[in-house]
Amino acid sequence: MKEQAAGVEVIIVGAGPSGLATAACLSLQSIPYVILERENCYASIWKKYSYDRLRLHLAKQFCQLPHLPFPSSYPMFVSRAQFIEYLDHYVSHFNIGPSIRYQRSVESASYDDATNMWNVKASNLLSPGSEIEEYYSGSFLVVASGETSNPFTPDIRGLSSFCSSATGTGEVIHSTQYKNGKPYGGKNVLVVGSGNSGMEIALDLANHAAKTSLVIRSPVHVLSREMVYLGLVLLKYVPCGGVDTLMVMLSRLVYGDLSKYGIHKPREGPFFVKAAYGKYPVIDAGTCEKIKSGQIQVLPGIESIRGNEVVFENGHSHHFDSIVFCTGFKRSTNVWLKGDDSMLNDDGIPKQSYPNHWKGKNGLYCVGLSRKGLYGAAADAQNIADHINSILSPR
Repeated sequence: MKEQAAGVEVIIVGAGPSGLATAACLSLQSIPYVILERENCYASIWKKYSYDRLRLHLAKQFCQLPHLPFPSSYPMFVSRAQFIEYLDHYVSHFNIGPSIRYQRSVESASYDDATNMWNVKASNLLSPGSEIEEYYSGSFLVVASGETSNPFTPDIRGLSSFCSSATGTGEVIHSTQYKNGKPYGGKNVLVVGSGNSGMEIALDLANHAAKTSLVIRSPVHVLSREMVYLGLVLLKYVPCGGVDTLMVMLSRLVYGDLSKYGIHKPREGPFFVKAAYGKYPVIDAGTCEKIKSGQIQVLPGIESIRGNEVVFENGHSHHFDSIVFCTGFKRSTNVWLKGDDSMLNDDGIPKQSYPNHWKGKNGLYCVGLSRKGLYGAAADAQNIADHINSILSPR
């Protein structure tokens, strides 16, 4: 069954913080829009797929969305529950809710040169099995599906044997399925991935008396929240190289030589690595102390899996009851965005460098893909709304 939805000026794909920010900025300039969201709620990564102890790693002034600051009563580092409460208020304040179409999975989006319009086909998932296809048209298309579209689990030899009834009895989950360490007390748990999610989930597991191991393959910078806050403030006045030198010195002073525990730092500084490669420093919430005390064991990369035995690159093997993959996400825009050769690469990352990354051709935009977190998404949203308004104003 096919249904033709009403046309609007702007079609936004994704109702995460980036999409909500764009909607608010458009609303303030009286520009009509519709948001297509494949989940049954907005901000699903926060509401459904985040662990309980999560906090914003940056100070709240770097994480607020446009035109509505966090309440003054909130702490400097906002909790997951508080951020969800803030987003609920944001949606209500800007009356975004009526413009969101939930459980719409975008199948394709293409630009029609004859009509100068973007045509979007979406599957309506509200009625499973009915195969309802909806068609939307708009003058502008905003990709707001974010950096965390589809959970990624690496293809490791023998992984399927870990939870096979014939060869293993283990549990394998992605970080998006992890809530807290209560079910894992006393169990041998392997966390794969040394980004912020992996480090913090390992800490949570150790705090709940799990026998926790953590795979760290790549060099990482380890900083505290306070160090990052200081660095972000200094970057307004001091060149990146100078700030990075200070961060590395402070990290060594606070944490000591972490290489003896299997944690090696990159050659380049933390803020350079973030800007050049999009790789965040690890913002430590207590994991390093657990590693030093032996409560968390650091292991090298995985070679293979045989039932409940995991073989590592150093030749050693260990038995585990559960594996938590904190191995990030893949973006899906290359699947549904058709005919774009100007804005995004095959991995769904902007081709243009910041700050010129948010605008493509023919009314195509992206928000929240600058690898600058919520602060970058907020700036993208305002830039996009202002640019659309400048085009519509002469009409």
